[in-house]
Amino acid sequence: MLELRGITKSYGAHRVLDDVSFDVRPGRLTGFVGGNGAGKTTTMRIVLGVLGKDAGTVMLDGADVSASDRRRFGYMPEERGLYPKMKVLEHIVYLARLHGYSKADATTRATDLLERLGLGERLGDNVETLSLGNQQRAQIAAALVHEPEVLILDEPFSGLDPLAVDVVAGVLQQFSDAGAAIVFSSHQLDVVERLCDDLVIIANGAIRAAGSRDALRAQHALRRYELVSAGDVGWLRDEPGVTVVDFDGGYALFDVDADATAQRVLQRAVAAGDVASFAPQHPSLAQIYKEVIQ
Repeated sequence: MLELRGITKSYGAHRVLDDVSFDVRPGRLTGFVGGNGAGKTTTMRIVLGVLGKDAGTVMLDGADVSASDRRRFGYMPEERGLYPKMKVLEHIVYLARLHGYSKADATTRATDLLERLGLGERLGDNVETLSLGNQQRAQIAAALVHEPEVLILDEPFSGLDPLAVDVVAGVLQQFSDAGAAIVFSSHQLDVVERLCDDLVIIANGAIRAAGSRDALRAQHALRRYELVSAGDVGWLRDEPGVTVVDFDGGYALFDVDADATAQRVLQRAVAAGDVASFAPQHPSLAQIYKEVIQ
C-alpha cells in the first residue's frame, strides 16, 4: 500500500500542499480530483521523488519509499514524453529493456500491451504520426510495460474519445485486478465516478475528502428520493416534511426531513395507487465535489 502522511510543500510564502494524507491500496483504482492548481501534479511528483517536500512521509508497505522501490512504479505525466521519431513498438520495447527485460521478453510484453490498448495496427508507425488520442494510449503503454506495482497517471483519459476511454479503463482494471495500486488524476468526474473504488478530493493544496466511493456517497447523501407512480403524486407538495425538487404527473423527486417521512410518503403512495419505483437518490461525484470544495 502507498501511504502519504502530512505532505507539505511551499514555494516561498505560498503553500501549495498542506498536510496532504491519503492511501492508495493494492487492487483498487483511486481517483485523485481537483481543479487546476489544486496540487495534484505536485503531489504525484513528490511521490515519484522528482520534487522535494518540506514535511511528511511517503511510504510503501509501511516503510519510507526508496529509489529501488520507485523502480516498481509506473508514471504517466500529463505532458507527453515519448520520442516522436521512434516507432511505437520500438519505443515501448526500449522502455521495457531499461527495466531489465530481455529483448524477446520486452517485445512480447510491448506487443501484447499495445494490442490490448488498441494500437496493434500502429506498431510500425512513428509516434509523431499518431493522433493525439493514440499518442495518449502509447504513453499509457510506456507506464505499464514493466508491470508496475504502483501506477501513477496524470490525466490518462485526456484527449480520448468514449470508446478509447473504455479500452484504457479496461486495461487499467486488469492491472488493478492483478494487485497493482493505481492512482490517477482526472477532470472527467463522470469517468472517475464510474471507474474508481476510492476517491481523493483536493482543493487549494488540502485534502477535502478521501475514502471509498460508497462511503463518500453515504457520508454526503441527502435524504432525496425518487417516486414513480401510475397515479398523480401532486399531493406530495402538501405533505409535511417534504420539499419537492422535480415533479411531472406520476413522477416526483423530493427531499425529506427524516427517514420516517420517507416511509410515510411511501405508504401513502402505495395506498393511492400502483407504485412503479421508490428509491433513495445517491449524490454524484460532481455533487460531492461541489459540496466539499466550497
